[in-house]
Amino acid sequence: MKIKLLFLSFSFSFLIVTGQNTPMYVGTYTDGFSEGIYKFDFNLNTGELTNLQLAIATENPSFIAYSPNKKYLYAVSESLGGTIASFKIQEYGQLKFLNKVSSHGEGPCHVSLNKQGNKAVVSNYRGGSAAIYNISRDGKLNEASQVFNYNTTDKESHAHSAQFFKDELYIADLGMNAVYQYKLKNNIYELTTPSIFKTTENPGPRHFALTKNGEFIYIINELSGSITSIKKKASGFEQIDFDATLEDTYEGKNACADIHLSKNELYLYGSNRGENSIAVFKRNKVDGTIEKIQTMPVHGDWPRNFTLDPSGKFLLVANQKSQNISVFSIEAATGMLTFLHSVKAPRPVCLLF
Repeated sequence: MKIKLLFLSFSFSFLIVTGQNTPMYVGTYTDGFSEGIYKFDFNLNTGELTNLQLAIATENPSFIAYSPNKKYLYAVSESLGGTIASFKIQEYGQLKFLNKVSSHGEGPCHVSLNKQGNKAVVSNYRGGSAAIYNISRDGKLNEASQVFNYNTTDKESHAHSAQFFKDELYIADLGMNAVYQYKLKNNIYELTTPSIFKTTENPGPRHFALTKNGEFIYIINELSGSITSIKKKASGFEQIDFDATLEDTYEGKNACADIHLSKNELYLYGSNRGENSIAVFKRNKVDGTIEKIQTMPVHGDWPRNFTLDPSGKFLLVANQKSQNISVFSIEAATGMLTFLHSVKAPRPVCLLF
């Protein structure tokens, strides 16, 4: 009886320990030491990253995304003749290749899925296009159902990211200085707003974050080192704020990259490549405006993308050039960051929980 109880106690302890960890996948560029998509174990209590493994060998998976049920993973291949691939997640986190299709443009740099998990959208930076795909029940991608080409005779498009929201689709175009809004009608996405904000400058909208109710949209601008804050109204869209991501004293080159809201939507984070920092903003949940409260060095070079862990207690940064991932704790009361530690990773570009 004592042996049985000891065994049950050991088993229970083992379950507690393993329950502290969650997988984190890493999209990379494979022009160096990287071979494809990697996986870490992340400790939700301590913020430690351990057990680095190659999940699957694949070329330049620079951006990756889950299906809503986390049974499948999708990755762009930012290589000549761009593609988007689907993978099935195996029992121990390894990935099994399912299929791949054309991204319909060079330099695919972003992929996202709708909440139902039956549609994906890919943005092609060099091709200046975006493509929508229907996803089968087995996780495989069908050929593109719609392709939007944004290049004109006098301007060069650089579509950089896209997100579904209910029956809407938003696409950020860095080259055209626009964020397009589409609406789903008869299973086809139709353009309803050529751009949700207007500018005569060249900010270069790259990524954006939406509040859970879709009322506010925060756009990080790669070229101007700024965030444009937009409020969605019944009559259209209104710009409510425009804030610098850089310190006033910084004079070097910079290219903003990624942007995320905290889980409680009280704080907003943006990455600066050049200043090599995360800009932290406090958000007014009533009027949607933001105020910068911290500039946190990333302890690395060229913070491409970053993410918040499932608990909302940690922020992790992929430093592309220095080939490391930095982990920060998030102070619940203030949203501010504290550096914890860093681990080496081969050419990290995108982090996925």
